[in-house]
Amino acid sequence: MIGPGGTIGIIGGGQLGRMVALAAAPLGIRCHVFDPHEAPCAADVAAAFTRASFDDVAALETFAAACDIVTYEFENLPVGPLATIAHKLRPGTESLRIAQDRAAEKAFVEAAGGRPAAWRTVDSLADLDAAVEALGLPLVLKTRRDGYDGKGQAWLRDAADAADVLASLGHKPLVAEQAISFEAEFSVVLARGLDGAVAFFDSTRNIHADGILRQSVLPAGDLIERQVPAARAQAAAIAERLGHVGVLTVEYFACADGPLVNEIAPRVHNSGHWTIEGAVTSQFAQHVRAVCGLPLGNPERRATRITMDNLIGDDVARWPALVADPAAHLHLYGKGAPRPGRKMGHVTRLA
Repeated sequence: MIGPGGTIGIIGGGQLGRMVALAAAPLGIRCHVFDPHEAPCAADVAAAFTRASFDDVAALETFAAACDIVTYEFENLPVGPLATIAHKLRPGTESLRIAQDRAAEKAFVEAAGGRPAAWRTVDSLADLDAAVEALGLPLVLKTRRDGYDGKGQAWLRDAADAADVLASLGHKPLVAEQAISFEAEFSVVLARGLDGAVAFFDSTRNIHADGILRQSVLPAGDLIERQVPAARAQAAAIAERLGHVGVLTVEYFACADGPLVNEIAPRVHNSGHWTIEGAVTSQFAQHVRAVCGLPLGNPERRATRITMDNLIGDDVARWPALVADPAAHLHLYGKGAPRPGRKMGHVTRLA
């Protein structure tokens, strides 16, 4: 158990790491950020910062030696170098390995009792032709690794365009997913403790544009709420099968015949940002509790209606009006200059 005076190492210096560090501070726990960038926003609120490449084994070992436990704030990390600090890493490398390869993720989800859209791996034009034959058109093609927020994805609507679509994705290893009809998107955000205890946050209705989450809303609506119990059971099975310790998020499509898994994220998640003001224990405080071996907190929400809006790119220019709005809880990430698609902050409202 790690308590006041302890240190959590955070690999990754983005806004998620920043909010984990802010949540650790009230418990008297320091955070030490590890990131290759010169001035990551998480380092602004951390007790220490190590600047080094994610694959620098010697730097990782020195960093881990200065921390009681180490966690990570995003999943696109090289797994191999982390083996040297595996004894301190929570969640472990298995959660990373599965989540950063879409084919491995889908196979894992199916083995755990979840249901993704019908899919095939694609490594060549012949594979894509076979996927079209098996799944029909249209198909969405996604790079197996490194895609997020709509990146690394393309639609194939006409078989004659197959070669061009492969070229547009750089001829990388892909998964092809059958097009589905869904009513809404939602996510299950849970925390699993060192003792195996699991706590769930309420599931939000998630609204996306251009592959990026724009808004999360509670209550999520009748259809989603009817599907949450089954989705929670699947998500808990995934977390247990991974041996996951910390927050884990499973994104779902709400379909007429039940929930379909979109993807998993072995970390705190954008769709859980509402919990900072909206839950008794935020997802970030819950993650700190879990990785430190502390009892999980109360995840119940504090208000009947909650909305969380992301501030993307130039949206951040609205900050003077938002900071003057007594109903708005504004969070700016300190990222510097805005650019299209960049998450600059978020604002939460409770009613």
